[in-house]
Amino acid sequence: MADPSSYRPKPGQIPDSPGVYKFRDEHRRVIYVGKAKSLRQRLANYFQPLTSLHPRTATMVTTAASVEWTVVSTEVEALQLEYSWIKEFDPRFNVKYRDDKSYPYLAVTMNEEFPRVQVMRGHKKKGVRYFGPYAHAWAIRETVDLMLRVFPVRTCSAGVFRNAASAGRPCLLGYIGKCSAPCVGRVAPEEHRELAEDFCDFMAGRTGTYIRRLEKQMTIAAEDMEYEKAARLRDDIEALRRAMEKNAVVLADATDADLIALAEDELEAAVQIFHVRGGRVRGQRGWITDKVEAVDTAGLVEHALQQLYGEESGDAVPKEVLVPALPEDTEAVSAWLSGRRGSLVSLRVPQRGDKKDLMATVARNAQQALVLHKTKRAGDLTTRSRALEEIAEALDLDSAPLRIECFDISHLQGEDVVASMVVFEDGLPRKSEYRRFQIKGFEGQDDVRSMHEVITRRFKRYLAEKDRTGEWGPAGDGGVPVDGEVPAEDDGRPKRFAYPPQLVVVDGGQPQVAGARRALDELGIDDVAICGLAKRLEEVWLPGDDDPVVLPRSSEGLYLLQRVRDTAHDFAIRYQRSKRTKRLRSSPLDAVPGLGESRKQALIKHFGSVKRLKQATIEQICEVPGFGRKTAEAVAVALAQAAPAAPAVNTATGEIMEDDGGTTT
Repeated sequence: MADPSSYRPKPGQIPDSPGVYKFRDEHRRVIYVGKAKSLRQRLANYFQPLTSLHPRTATMVTTAASVEWTVVSTEVEALQLEYSWIKEFDPRFNVKYRDDKSYPYLAVTMNEEFPRVQVMRGHKKKGVRYFGPYAHAWAIRETVDLMLRVFPVRTCSAGVFRNAASAGRPCLLGYIGKCSAPCVGRVAPEEHRELAEDFCDFMAGRTGTYIRRLEKQMTIAAEDMEYEKAARLRDDIEALRRAMEKNAVVLADATDADLIALAEDELEAAVQIFHVRGGRVRGQRGWITDKVEAVDTAGLVEHALQQLYGEESGDAVPKEVLVPALPEDTEAVSAWLSGRRGSLVSLRVPQRGDKKDLMATVARNAQQALVLHKTKRAGDLTTRSRALEEIAEALDLDSAPLRIECFDISHLQGEDVVASMVVFEDGLPRKSEYRRFQIKGFEGQDDVRSMHEVITRRFKRYLAEKDRTGEWGPAGDGGVPVDGEVPAEDDGRPKRFAYPPQLVVVDGGQPQVAGARRALDELGIDDVAICGLAKRLEEVWLPGDDDPVVLPRSSEGLYLLQRVRDTAHDFAIRYQRSKRTKRLRSSPLDAVPGLGESRKQALIKHFGSVKRLKQATIEQICEVPGFGRKTAEAVAVALAQAAPAAPAVNTATGEIMEDDGGTTT
């Protein structure tokens, strides 16, 4: 535990201007990021007597070992930089978002020749229209199934589309009227795009005009005694109305707004968002926030706005954002939101009418989410705490291992030997710190030697980072660089392998544990515990012990160790398979420096196969667009030096396949 006075900046050293500040711990890890209108006034608040600070703030300043800051011109710039640093460093004392869901969206790929309607998750792509988010993917599919009757837009994948086009037959949806079958030319590209645009207009809320148009067509068909057509239009209208009912009308004035509500206690808060477009709830999402810093409702609202709109732009940011409390820097936040949208965004608290009533509904959803989370979380926290305590007791550790690293070796008959490192903190996986290794010190199959190499490389990096960072500067300078600037050799990013674990777990028994222990002894590291978990009987092995530690099968500690081990095993296998696949797909052209995929494909397309390319002269290679004589010579040299590939065998006939697609016997 550090004394905040040991790194407190000198009087007058901190500028009285807007900026963003970072607290770092003894390992140079960023543990807190904040912004301020006045850096001098804000930072002074952290160096009061500990008894006058909030308990969580006191824990943060005693965990920190240094503080630094960056001066900006405006409060809007400070807000942007704070968001960027929180996303980059993931500080442990900032508000934490546990939003494990990747919310599904209804997407229309308007960037394709034949737009496709599908469910999409993850990052948004340029040229794709998105609607949602939805709580469940099945809700999207139900809506789409109803609307395809009226808007028969393509929903198939690129592979299915190509197969149908080559076969000259549409898929089942084309036969039952839920796809216009552009794959076989039933509609022109322009007609299909118009269908997709109508679909998007309807989903965007412009429903009344379209339904009135269908009703008019139905009436005309009935008057002309085209009863089958009138019945089909009647059913189309009913399908669209059922789709509309799935998004209840909540606001009569066709409002486009996001409503954000909170439910909180001393430790956590639930955030709920309703996305209202065209007066209807088009999407809903939420997450749980850990209040690891002292923050009020206004502060939580500001963090929620950063989480929601930090990576959005244009129409993804609505014209109006309704919140339960305004952030401290309302003008700066409003300006930031307006900048992301490209036009004015209204940020306010609803006071009366339908919007206030809807906000109460959102708040009830937030309260229910918090209660449900608390019910699940109570058991989860108790289980993880008990697991860590059982591990500490079984391995005779001084304290519970809050950071556990597990290593595993993977190979296929001694080839493509790789290793994995996974990290669990407080019993939960920290995927951003997973690492992969290629075994470089030797060739062949030797798990013990491989484990020794990987542990050595990992902890050499730790020692190097520890030696490189050291102290900030000369003794007595308060631990702060001049003008609060970061030293030139520090790029401000979290360093890989910079933080030591309390426990290293290796996948294996006595030999692997001995190899790992020897690696740490050679580096002079004696404060990191090691154990191995053998798969056969799930025994826990400790260095130098002839007998394993046997944990009860019902032990939460054993379950956690198994989960850590299995995670490392899966991570290693995925890496090993990817390397093997890459090796099998390698080409002699890969050895040509500066030759990208496009030009490789141009060569193969021009000559037809690698075999024919090998037979080509330099002058013939120069005939390929984009190839000069120097590049052509490099290609010829690479092909001449490449070892002849083993012949491929057709397993169905036993024939040997030639490079150009022919066969020989």
